[in-house]
Amino acid sequence: MISDSRKVTTTCPYCGVGCGLDLHIKNDYIYRVTSDYDNVVNQGNLCVKGRFGYDYIYSERRVTVPLIRKTTQKAGQRRQAFDISEWRESSWDEALDYTADRLAEIYDRDGSDALAVYCCAKASNEDNYLLQKLFRAVFRTNNVDHCTRLCHAGSVVALQMAIGSAAMSNTASEVVESDCFIVTGSNTPENHPIIGLQMKDAVYKHGSKLIVIDPRKLELCEYAELWLPLKPGTNVPVFSAMAHVIVDENLCDTKFVSERTTGFDEFRKSLQKFTPEYAETISGVDRQLIVEAARLYARAERGAIYWGMGISQLAHGTASALGLVHLALLTGHVGRRGTGLNPLRGQNNVQGASDMGCMPYHYPGYMEVNNPDNAAIWEKAWNIQPEGLSRDKGLTTTEILGNVRPGGVRALYIMGENPMMTEPNLNATRHHMEGLEFLVAQDLFINESGAYADVFLPATSWAEKDGTFTNTDRRVQRVRKAIEPRGQVRSDWEIISDLAQRLEHRLEREKSAYWDYSGPEEIFGEMCSIVPEYAGVTYERIDKVGLQTPVPDEEHPGTPYLFEAEFPAGKAQFFPLEYVPVVEKPDDEYPFILTTGRLLEHWHGGTMTRNSQLGELYPEARVEVHPIDANRNGLDDGGAVQVSSRRGEIILRARVTEKTNPGVVFIPMHFVEAAANLLTIDALDPQAKIPEFKACAVKMQRVNEELLPNPSARLERGRW
Repeated sequence: MISDSRKVTTTCPYCGVGCGLDLHIKNDYIYRVTSDYDNVVNQGNLCVKGRFGYDYIYSERRVTVPLIRKTTQKAGQRRQAFDISEWRESSWDEALDYTADRLAEIYDRDGSDALAVYCCAKASNEDNYLLQKLFRAVFRTNNVDHCTRLCHAGSVVALQMAIGSAAMSNTASEVVESDCFIVTGSNTPENHPIIGLQMKDAVYKHGSKLIVIDPRKLELCEYAELWLPLKPGTNVPVFSAMAHVIVDENLCDTKFVSERTTGFDEFRKSLQKFTPEYAETISGVDRQLIVEAARLYARAERGAIYWGMGISQLAHGTASALGLVHLALLTGHVGRRGTGLNPLRGQNNVQGASDMGCMPYHYPGYMEVNNPDNAAIWEKAWNIQPEGLSRDKGLTTTEILGNVRPGGVRALYIMGENPMMTEPNLNATRHHMEGLEFLVAQDLFINESGAYADVFLPATSWAEKDGTFTNTDRRVQRVRKAIEPRGQVRSDWEIISDLAQRLEHRLEREKSAYWDYSGPEEIFGEMCSIVPEYAGVTYERIDKVGLQTPVPDEEHPGTPYLFEAEFPAGKAQFFPLEYVPVVEKPDDEYPFILTTGRLLEHWHGGTMTRNSQLGELYPEARVEVHPIDANRNGLDDGGAVQVSSRRGEIILRARVTEKTNPGVVFIPMHFVEAAANLLTIDALDPQAKIPEFKACAVKMQRVNEELLPNPSARLERGRW
């Protein structure tokens, strides 16, 4: 143990804001977290997770040695989640040899399509680059994906279609330069708290006009000039009605539309039916509010749009995001400071993991896998024989588990993800997990998914390793090793590199890819040498302040905002839209619409925050119910309620609040004992393959308090 008192500067491991952290350490123990007031991202501000949510590193429940399942899975046998007592400890050599043997066996027997991997938006750029390289270079499969499929896939597809780039166009802190900005599908103060602070400053200190479009009466509504309380899943009619007003009242930036877009005439014709009156009948939003919002945004000198998963997590999420793109194109509110199309990324490195190629359709740098020229570039970079890489698009996250069967996916490698909490319709997900022949979990804790694994590979936390994250602003920042790893845990990149070398030996590759890295900086350099957007980023250049991609060379200062002169696609494209209702509408049997999301105090599947003292701030799941609905159903604030859908039911406490609207209930996604995703529907957006998390039909009934689950039961009994 190092006996000293020191401070290490790093980047927060939670949301996509990418706040700078100063970790104060004594005797190799983090005892306090602060932030520098000069940090360009967060100016010294931190949310509760960033300031206090690091103690999970020291949790007694953390796994610090490799584990192997005692019982071997037999052919045709369905696996079950099991007690921790059914693991046995092993050495790293045994665990990695066992993993390599099983993966190689399945590859030799069933081929590339039998293997798949979930990369991790919480891991570093270097970790993710190396893991997708392993599955592409060794197993020759593009069955590579990560949680972007479950959060912003609809946004990614829409932006790629319309302008040729899926990244956030501007810097979040530019919101103070906006005359008007729209926030939709995002509870920003809870999901991206520091950006939420900047939005409040924009209104109170700089006079910006805020428009909130959301089914819930969020905190930001108190700061808003207008709040449009639409029904879940009615984004397209509302956004298209705003576009109708902008066109009908000649509020377009005609020069911008003429010079920088295409498809406008056909799009304009498609707007005829999307009158404010029509949108009101579908969305419930007063027609005059729609008109006022359109005018306010269109007449601004600098208008910006910020959105979250309330837009993308729908079976028509791509169309919803396109509706926002159209508003920016009509008004010319893109390509300048204080404007832009700004999807707020959910996890700390979801932008980076996407940049690193952790998607089934793209290599690093968004090079399409079915383009032979792109494949040839990576074959050369990875020292693979010509035509050695697959030219076939792989399976998405949602498709991977759906294809678990004989003749389909047989082995799954999960790094840091938790599909048994984050997939929709968890009863179906459980069935798929049980059908796997071999499952590897690489993580800090045995979570609900890791409990099904055959081998567990314990990894370092963000504070125990070096690397980089890329935040929602496209800013590449350093992550620094601050403390020594607990027990025998190893960095993700070390585990992957070691496993890759064992696999290539077993598969007797004639020309092996390079795996013997000296550290994360060498891995990063390999990626940057091929990906043009990262070509000018080096560890030395981002030692103090991160750089925003694209950074085409080492003289380039980075790119705070995009599309000043042109779009990657040349001209931006308008697309006529149709209104497609949510897949499962409320009816007499299931009269309420359920929407889901995150809380300030917790994080996604709960693997980190529910192993932290943060759990004491919000210890159990609650369903938010409007007082009108509570009275009609005999529900009391704090009382026990069963919420059921056609897929499952959960029991939790009610929170009676006007934060939600009549007919709409909200459940957070973090609590396995009342898992919201037992209820959600697994209908997919046909383009983005993202599930409809934000809308499904449910019913509620009062039940006895004795039926409430114990929030700590999963931890006490060690079973999932």
